[in-house]
Amino acid sequence: MFSNATARWMLISSLLSAACAQQPAPVTKATTTITPAPGDAVNRMVLVPGGSFTMGADDADARADERPRHEVYVDSFWMDEHEVTNEEFAAFVQATGYVTTAEQPISKEELMQQLPPGSPEPDSSALAPGSIVFTPPSQPVPLDNVSLWWSFIKGASWQHPGGPATDIKGKENLPVVHISWYDAQAFAKWAGKRLPTEAEWEYAARGGLKDQPFPWGGEPLATGKVKANTWNGHFPYENTQTDGYFGSAPVKSYAPNGYGLYDMAGNVWEWCADWYDSRYYAQKAQQNPQGPAGGYDPDDPAIAKHTIRGGSFMCTDEYCSGYRVTARMKTSPESGLENLGFRCVKSIAK
Repeated sequence: MFSNATARWMLISSLLSAACAQQPAPVTKATTTITPAPGDAVNRMVLVPGGSFTMGADDADARADERPRHEVYVDSFWMDEHEVTNEEFAAFVQATGYVTTAEQPISKEELMQQLPPGSPEPDSSALAPGSIVFTPPSQPVPLDNVSLWWSFIKGASWQHPGGPATDIKGKENLPVVHISWYDAQAFAKWAGKRLPTEAEWEYAARGGLKDQPFPWGGEPLATGKVKANTWNGHFPYENTQTDGYFGSAPVKSYAPNGYGLYDMAGNVWEWCADWYDSRYYAQKAQQNPQGPAGGYDPDDPAIAKHTIRGGSFMCTDEYCSGYRVTARMKTSPESGLENLGFRCVKSIAK
């Protein structure tokens, strides 16, 4: 994953690379008075009973940042049964007047901070509001160049997920997307909730199962009945839609896990509260871990990122097996993508 601000310039100029320079400054939000949310009648919260579990993986599919496995205890908490939907987010925006990151123009100063020294200054088109949209090719392409299937589209946002010619009419029950970490935090505060820690997210995704790779257990994704919204066919140019959808699916389209949580694998990636640090598991934090003090991505050390979990409709064994309960991904906090959303949790008062 990559910085939305950086992509505005690098994708436009066909220079997308890992050569991002400095850590991005937080995006300035429009001044908004956040008032508490009314009772949430749309997204029921379910109780996730506290307990111990083994976090991470050490099998053949495990990546380096999933190691070492370590024992973790989390207290009981409430979790949204599904990802926050367009309907829910629209209620938040209507109540508060909130303007998302993707809907705001970016400052030239912020963008220049993220580009390699000596980069030319962007023209006004690179500073326009917008977000990053999945634009699949029609033929096989190398899988080491994400600019071949991602494009920065001016006017793309949660209300226009595919660009200005699209909208969310009739899509009220789809997960809201193009949501930055800051946007997710603002919604959670308004709703009287918070984002889950990475430990809470993985514990909840397991649904009470131990040492199983998926929320539904050990059966391979492509075996038996359809279990999640993922990529079917050859990524990124052919999607057979075996699961019924090309892009994201309405929430609760597939069976829940053992805790009654939907789409803990596939559909859209979900923000966690934690910073991402590939080395964090070596600390083996055991009691309600809150994540590292700051972000560190060895593939892009100049940009601090937050963790995202669960995979998306673009995940496949050919390219991204993010639907495994232990799989970790990361992206910068101002990033917005067509396959990135969130759900919330709430602590239980002691």
